[in-house]
Amino acid sequence: MKITKQTWGVAPDGKEIFLYTMTNGKGAFVRLSSVGAGIVGIGVPDREGRVADVVLGYAAPGDYFADGPCAGKCPGRYANRIAKGRFSLDGKEYELPVNNGPNHLHGGPEGFQNQVWDSRVDGDAVEFLYFSADGEAGYPGNLKAVARYAWSEDDVLTLTLTAACDAPTVVNLTNHVYFNLNGEGNGDILGHELKLNASVYLPTDETLIPTGEPDPVAGTPMDFRTFAPIGARIHEDFPALNYGKGYDNCFMIDGYEPGQLQSAAKLYSPQSGRQVEVLTTQPAVQVYTGNWLAGCPRGKCGRSYFDYEGVAIECQHCPDSPNQPAFPSTVLRPGEMYQEAILWAFSAR
Repeated sequence: MKITKQTWGVAPDGKEIFLYTMTNGKGAFVRLSSVGAGIVGIGVPDREGRVADVVLGYAAPGDYFADGPCAGKCPGRYANRIAKGRFSLDGKEYELPVNNGPNHLHGGPEGFQNQVWDSRVDGDAVEFLYFSADGEAGYPGNLKAVARYAWSEDDVLTLTLTAACDAPTVVNLTNHVYFNLNGEGNGDILGHELKLNASVYLPTDETLIPTGEPDPVAGTPMDFRTFAPIGARIHEDFPALNYGKGYDNCFMIDGYEPGQLQSAAKLYSPQSGRQVEVLTTQPAVQVYTGNWLAGCPRGKCGRSYFDYEGVAIECQHCPDSPNQPAFPSTVLRPGEMYQEAILWAFSAR
């Protein structure tokens, strides 16, 4: 495994931005940025052996700051939404910045995704560290978060997310990479076929906050238990699709057990033959079909992306868990270790 490190740019606060490239013996590669501990490129072969970059990203490193799509980055302290930017923990109320309609999204406008993380090469891996101070974005406790990426000779990217705190807090970490398995800039993903290991999903209100109990996917456009084209039912008249102009929904992973790796999803392009299987220790997966990509910064392809040109498959805990006691807990206490993993296994057929 070859790992290179280079200076990629300078953040608005003057901090250096680093770009890392991990290349395996077959020439398949992963590119990572210290902005938001982000994935900014993944080059893998199609069925003919041709390598193309299958990750949406921007031409200029500075464009990764405060972008609407959160392209490729690790949002936090709490990925996804918290209703009305408020939660209670141990009897104390906390207020967070509201930045998505009436709700708090991805840790707010200054979330982890918009910070330059400390970074280093550690053996055959690249490691990013971010220290979130007590009170940052309204969250309690000092929190140290680490995102560690490893790339294998058989095209498996492993992300291990760990965190520790000195006071009770809530934490939910993921990666927000967008895939287009035909190669970024090569049209929409509506013909991609998706399979989810999920029998239920979380219905939401119109602001995409879960309403409570999960509903079965059977008999609805949310049913991806077998491979189905993403675009086949995306425009059906169904509340979950109307609210988000497409899929932006949380699915509960069947057979979830804390700490156990499970298959969450498979994404396949009939056009290129590329497939990625997503495995995780997390209880849920948010599927977002890039419904609002238009107007984003200029992509690596030389233009801004259009809506539906990428799909994010975000393994995480459930949105609004701090306010929903029936959901798996996102509370982290001193002396505990938050530790979750996400694997992306690429292949072609």
